[in-house]
Amino acid sequence: MNGLIGIAGVLGLLLVFGGLIGVTRPRLFAHKWLTAAAALVLLNDVMLTRAYGLLPQLLPRADWNWQGKIMALAVTLLVASLPAFGWSRSGLTVMQVKRSWASCVPIVLLYAFFFVVIAHFFPSGPASRETIAFQLTMPGLEEEPFYRGILLFALDRAFLGRAKFLGVDWGWGAVLSCALFGLAHAFGYSHGSFAFDPMTMVLTALPAFIAVWLRLRTGSLVLPILLHNFGNSISLLA
Repeated sequence: MNGLIGIAGVLGLLLVFGGLIGVTRPRLFAHKWLTAAAALVLLNDVMLTRAYGLLPQLLPRADWNWQGKIMALAVTLLVASLPAFGWSRSGLTVMQVKRSWASCVPIVLLYAFFFVVIAHFFPSGPASRETIAFQLTMPGLEEEPFYRGILLFALDRAFLGRAKFLGVDWGWGAVLSCALFGLAHAFGYSHGSFAFDPMTMVLTALPAFIAVWLRLRTGSLVLPILLHNFGNSISLLA
């Protein structure tokens, strides 16, 4: 029940703030795509939680949610296969925009430096092989295709206005997808009330903007996936 109330809160925030943004620029707003984005957030949460425990545990029980991540990734790839989305338009391609990598080097270094600093000040204790294997693979493989892939695509269709900054075209879709990524880590419901951790929000939402920039600049999720897994695992390997 806590999970259902928590995701309802996230969806409420998305629809309210998204609706308010849309009202200010109605000609550049497609409410059907905002609704589709909300449905994607719900579907992703359903897969991650095995329908809030209703679906059977098929994989051997482990310390990490391998089954939920695999199910969520499978659904993301299925959605990306739909004609309205498309793998390439969702960033699921190894092809990079020509001459984009040179401009990405400073951003990649900034991203890596950010997480090296975090690992220095917040070191992890001894990690099991499963923990290292999970953090080296599943966070980036599942979360990037969703948040910087199909969800960003849907939100970019919902809000068509763009502003050029740092060489890429930013829209409200980028902002909202980063906010949703932060909320997935920092916002929840338990013990009869909603809880929000500002520090966790900052430490997840800010790197998400870097990942979005890389996704928009290169047209691909390759760098975001690699850097995401680096950020999750560096403190375990240091």
